[in-house]
Amino acid sequence: MFVSYSFILFLLILFLLYYLIPKGGQWMFLLAASLMFYGAADMRYLAFLLVTSLTVYGAARWMESYDRKRQQYDEEIKCGAVPAPSREEKKAAHRAFSRKKKRVMLLCLFVNLGILAVAKYTNFILQNLNFMLENTGHEPFSPVNLIVPLGISFYTFQAVGYLLDVYWEKGSVQKNYFRFLLFISFFPQLVQGPISRYNDLSETLYQKHEFDGRQIRFGLERILWGYFKKLVIADRIGAAVSILAESPKYYTGVYVLISMLFYAVQLYADFTGGIDITIGIAQVLGIRVKENFIRPFFSKSIAEYWRRWHISMGTWFKDYVFYPCGISRPVKKITTFCKKHFGMAVARRSAVYISSVLVWLATGIWHGAEWRFVIWGLLNGVIILLSEECEPLYQKFHRRFPGLTVTVFYRSFQVIRTFFLMSCLRLFDIYGSVRGTFRQFISLFTQFGKRAVTKEELLGLGLSLADYVILGIGVLILFAVSMGGRRGSVREKIAGKPYVLRYMVFVGLFLSVILFGTYGQGYDVQQFIYNQF
Repeated sequence: MFVSYSFILFLLILFLLYYLIPKGGQWMFLLAASLMFYGAADMRYLAFLLVTSLTVYGAARWMESYDRKRQQYDEEIKCGAVPAPSREEKKAAHRAFSRKKKRVMLLCLFVNLGILAVAKYTNFILQNLNFMLENTGHEPFSPVNLIVPLGISFYTFQAVGYLLDVYWEKGSVQKNYFRFLLFISFFPQLVQGPISRYNDLSETLYQKHEFDGRQIRFGLERILWGYFKKLVIADRIGAAVSILAESPKYYTGVYVLISMLFYAVQLYADFTGGIDITIGIAQVLGIRVKENFIRPFFSKSIAEYWRRWHISMGTWFKDYVFYPCGISRPVKKITTFCKKHFGMAVARRSAVYISSVLVWLATGIWHGAEWRFVIWGLLNGVIILLSEECEPLYQKFHRRFPGLTVTVFYRSFQVIRTFFLMSCLRLFDIYGSVRGTFRQFISLFTQFGKRAVTKEELLGLGLSLADYVILGIGVLILFAVSMGGRRGSVREKIAGKPYVLRYMVFVGLFLSVILFGTYGQGYDVQQFIYNQF
């Protein structure tokens, strides 16, 4: 949706009117624009969004009422308005309030995660039931034609995060329903994130925003940078990735490596480009949205990679799945059992292992209702856990070779190793099936030198020599910006340069998008990859 001409027109009108209307009505104007944006995709999607907003808002207010009643009960005891209960009676009263509050939270979770599960995973479950019943004579279940609202995973997780923060009393309750509706429907992040926390986004979402030329310029530059990544790099190289993926029997061996490299560039430029547009739009409107990527391809381990890639998703699973799971009653029972029968070392690991496996299983399922995503998620978790188990060996190696491990050569090796491992896992994305992925991965080692990489073969991937030159320059620019961003904002640095230089950078980026964006003959402007999630 971000790459259509109608969206650009929508943005221009929005930016113009936003600073012309009374400041107190800006958030209401944003709400109307967000609902209009979402309804333009399909008016039926609005029904799902409204159900989520109403149930979560109502549950939060309901839980807040139990907190007030508990506080009122304590105050009445303190001031002597009621006879002082015994310690056990007071604890029992508090437990009663907590149980009621928990029931409300669980009911709301059941409704909203149930909607997400039914919409996204019903046909996946039916497919697996048909597979299990294949030889039993049972008539197979037919696929169900269900509506899967755009961005349902993102806004559901954002709403659930708010609900749990209220339940744990870590966040404030929004008493105005329409303000809460804006929080989960804020259009720039509705389609592909980031998954914002209420306490973070609300700091600027409802404020009165004055026209700030510097921030607006920075926001427009960020939007333009996102379009450069998407249209000049991601969609251009995507043509080659599609050909490589559609002919796996022909493109084996070394071409699997090329697929990995090309798709890494495509996914990074596509996803970060979309996030750049989101953050840029918000900045033009005076609203702060947190960063979702911090130079992930410079990571030295997969654990570090996931702290830098899709940060909002990773922190969501850590805060709302990993930690609650680790202190849950069933896991505590398992930990106690392991301590009694296998010792403290196993007991300490059991909670971490169980929580990690559940997190990565959920992460895989969140990405898609297919076994390839489930296996992709679990493989990420297994590699991270194995790496943690090998940490003593790493430390021993570092002590044995202290001079080597601080060299640029060794750090580069760690970065390349991590990039290769993650690229191997992304083969599940490229080839679309578990069997096809493993077949192509094996061919990387068994057929690597069977076919040479020739000019004719590369030009047969749907890209001309000019396309490769543009891609090469584009990737170099991405690398340079990433390197420059290690010591502060690149936009801030450019802003400190003479006006002529700033103007040339901005115009050059704009002309690059106009002249080299892949929306000419032979290309289609494609939606962002993460829209499907």
